Amino acid sequence: MHLEIITPDRKVFEGEVTSARFPGVDGLFEVLNNHAPLISALQAGDVVLNGGTDSFRIEGGVVEVLRNNVIVLAEGASV
Repeated sequence: MHLEIITPDRKVFEGEVTSARFPGVDGLFEVLNNHAPLISALQAGDVVLNGGTDSFRIEGGVVEVLRNNVIVLAEGASV
């Protein structure tokens, strides 16, 4: 699936991933290929990609999952 992590001032990540784990406001959740559509608020924490091979620290934001495209609009992010 295709993932983009975007902050107000830059695109932090764009590429293909097999899995992504997010710090939702109600707890951690993972998105895999062909996941049902969703929109969720995110709290500050780590977005973990591909079972732990990559991760990004975000300051909160929103994630949208639709047709194997995942877009994270983060308030801030660091590698």
